Amino acid sequence: MKLFQMKTSPLGVERIAEFLENNYICIGYPGTGNLEAASPEEMLVRLLKSGAYQGQELETAVADLNLFVHEMQDGDYVLVADGQWVHLGDLGDYFYDDTFDTTDDGRCHRRGVTWLKSIPQSALNPEAAELLAEEAQISRYRGALPAARIELWIEGAGPADTTAEGKRALVDEVTVLKAVAVLKEALHSEDVDRRERAAIAILQYAK
Repeated sequence: MKLFQMKTSPLGVERIAEFLENNYICIGYPGTGNLEAASPEEMLVRLLKSGAYQGQELETAVADLNLFVHEMQDGDYVLVADGQWVHLGDLGDYFYDDTFDTTDDGRCHRRGVTWLKSIPQSALNPEAAELLAEEAQISRYRGALPAARIELWIEGAGPADTTAEGKRALVDEVTVLKAVAVLKEALHSEDVDRRERAAIAILQYAK
């Protein structure tokens, strides 16, 4: 399982609303044809033939396409920014749609996405926030990821918080609500120590 960030303006056109509504992402780079079986060397040749890229821009295009087509896999995850919000998606397979392979459009290289969660950018853990802030059109998170429930991890404190988040997920919501209700009652206890412990427990839960 891998996590990527992607920008949402291929060819300079903002597509976030369309990505969310139609459950896909695209990366641009038209004029290169279906890249499903293309090696990075073949991608370079096709980009050169398109005549649209040269120098550092050409190298970046090859790296972007290789990440999007080959390194991303079905079941990996992607983060995209949307103003003050962030959307987490479960990625599907790469596919090519020649209908949109034009210099005016460029939505030809695509992946389906199942959008899982939307959270405020301010709620991201530091590692996810750093990934999202990268300037590259597409990039991969290279740190440690949890074995499951990545939607909890992105809001936690980062890798060190993974275990605690996993344990929290084992407790059903009804039990949690009952426990909080007990703590709230304890806030009115005549025992000062009991009130303090209840207050501390509630504040820790609220973090």
